[in-house]
Amino acid sequence: MPRLTSFAVTAVAAVIVAISWLPTARAQQSVAVNRGVVELETTGSAGISVRIAEDLARLIDDGATRRVVPVVGKGTLQNLADLKYLRGIDIAILQADVVDYVKDQRLLPGIESIAYITKLYNEEFHLLAGPGIKDIADLANQTVNVGLVGSDTAITAGRLFDLFKVPVTAAHDSQQLALEKLRKGEVAAVAFVAGKPAPLFAGLTGQELHFVAVPFTRAVGAVYAPTRLTAADYPGLVPPDQPIETVAVGSILAAADLRQIPERYRNVANFVDAFFSGFQSLLSPGNHPKWQEVNLAAELPAWRRYPSAAEWLQRNVQVANIQSPDNLKAMFSRFIDERRQASGGAPMSEQEKAALFQQFQAWRGGQAR
Repeated sequence: MPRLTSFAVTAVAAVIVAISWLPTARAQQSVAVNRGVVELETTGSAGISVRIAEDLARLIDDGATRRVVPVVGKGTLQNLADLKYLRGIDIAILQADVVDYVKDQRLLPGIESIAYITKLYNEEFHLLAGPGIKDIADLANQTVNVGLVGSDTAITAGRLFDLFKVPVTAAHDSQQLALEKLRKGEVAAVAFVAGKPAPLFAGLTGQELHFVAVPFTRAVGAVYAPTRLTAADYPGLVPPDQPIETVAVGSILAAADLRQIPERYRNVANFVDAFFSGFQSLLSPGNHPKWQEVNLAAELPAWRRYPSAAEWLQRNVQVANIQSPDNLKAMFSRFIDERRQASGGAPMSEQEKAALFQQFQAWRGGQAR
């Protein structure tokens, strides 16, 4: 048997050391890459939740200890199941009325363990129709596309048509395909829940299609909020002086029950701290305008607040409640418009709203003292 030279022995030893080092290097790299990662599931790619997740990812990622990985989901039904059972999903965006539907129908036992981090923005219910459809009652016994089976839009549309006692035949095509069928007259309308302005309707004109008003009634008001679609949202579909009344659906940022998984629990706690502490930067240009609607301190009845979110708010209650004067004034103006609309009152002038806002500020100052 030939004897190894000293050079060969040295080379072999080097190879052995290198081989033994590889698993350790891989393990160290894996730890570094996964440090502080939080997986956030969106409600789908057609709405605005993907954009909201991207804004959060930019805010949270510090390049070393925190990172958000967005995951495109199929909707609230699937997101709830994933929060409960899917390995790796830490937080998710949910549509509030679908969560209520799941609880009412007892479709997913045990979701009470899921807690909310904060209430997010509202998304508008869009009902786009072709010629001959003047109001929602005209859709009785017609075919309306409501998106894929089990999607958030399908559930919301079904609930609304039931509340209005308007029987429709539901079609379940993708929204893009549904638009083509609407143009051809193969469906009477397309329903879609999305934050305005929804990219789906960009470039459409009122020459062939139009939005149908969704009236705000007492029954509808138990679940949804009044709002409107304006020419500023859809210049090709809405005349400047004729806003379209509709309703809005709330959305929620929720977290899985991670108390038995300490590392992921800490990661979500770090996410909450960075999100809440840096929230004001999300109100700046370049982020989605829907962030202007978010109030971190807003409460959700019958829900449990995620512990780290509740603790942050307790420590920073004044920071959470203080809005810049311009943001607060805009929120106050929207509130007045929605309340007047809901009660059937005439819209207030800007001067009247400004005077009322001054009274509100005086009252607010007195409450703080």
